[in-house]
Amino acid sequence: MMKRYDGLALFSGGLDSILAARLLMEQGKNILCLHFTSPFFGDKNAVSHWEQKYGLEIIAVDIAEDFCSMLCNNPANGFGSALNPCVDCKIIMMKKAKDLLAEYGAKFLISGEVLGQRPMSQRRDTLQLIRRDADVKDILLRPLSALHMDPLPIEISGEVDREKLLGIYGRGRKDQLALAKKFNIVDIPTAGGGCKLTEKENARRYYEVMQKVSHPTANDFFLANHGRQLWNGDIWVSLGRKQADNEQMQQYKKSSDYVLRIEHFPSPYCIVRHAQRKEVPAEELQIIGSILATYSNKACAYFAENKERISIKIEHEETIDRILVEPQRFEQYKELHFDEIKEILQARKKNMAE
Repeated sequence: MMKRYDGLALFSGGLDSILAARLLMEQGKNILCLHFTSPFFGDKNAVSHWEQKYGLEIIAVDIAEDFCSMLCNNPANGFGSALNPCVDCKIIMMKKAKDLLAEYGAKFLISGEVLGQRPMSQRRDTLQLIRRDADVKDILLRPLSALHMDPLPIEISGEVDREKLLGIYGRGRKDQLALAKKFNIVDIPTAGGGCKLTEKENARRYYEVMQKVSHPTANDFFLANHGRQLWNGDIWVSLGRKQADNEQMQQYKKSSDYVLRIEHFPSPYCIVRHAQRKEVPAEELQIIGSILATYSNKACAYFAENKERISIKIEHEETIDRILVEPQRFEQYKELHFDEIKEILQARKKNMAE
């Protein structure tokens, strides 16, 4: 028989989410933590480590496809400093958590949000919007700032003791650190959400996937996390920078992809994907092969010394072809800079406002 819980807690791995769950556990409540994962945040491999370190019960919950669909369809509440749709992200998590209540016999949800801590997603009006749009108004408890908010039915009934909840406000961390000490939490997680979408380096990786790939899935964004990302129109080239990239990229290869490797020399793993699911012309593969060869020092040295072209193996579906190339870069294959993306987003925001 599945264990039953009083509440389900959204768990990021950050200090606030740890403290929110522990506060309710201090009241004798059985709490199950939900750690949401996607290409942009979450680490299911860390769950057992967190359980042991913080004395929590945690499960990983995959929301990758729902999140990617939201991200690529103009998030209703816009983006933050980069490509982070923080408000819509919270709404998706809350909805998913609500859907899981019945499965675990739980009555309420817990979030570690602190009123006034973050300028976009933790203002009072935004916190209210999240509760409304996720339809969790009467079941979402924010224990760290509960005393600044109207009591929930579970507080009014006495099922949760409101007097043992807190009234933390603002961006300071003094109160959280004091509470962590009380709970004997010595290894304090670093501040910050750990979301790749907040980082400019990653934003430029994802933007063209969002704009160009036909019906992008989590697979596309997972691939974009690794190595170099070069684009020429609808042709997308992913090149491993190191062995770890090469190994990770292989698990995201689709049957329709082209895989290029340098023969006889160390080679980055190279996946070529057409954004509209079309075939990549042979002349483009020749260019990409030349670019690939420039990322092998030994291949370049061999060409410089012997003036012999480099052999590139191309795997596509059930076929294997080989081409000969000279190491060369081509300016039409490039990575966007974040400043270009920012200008596009600002123009879009202005047009929507008008």
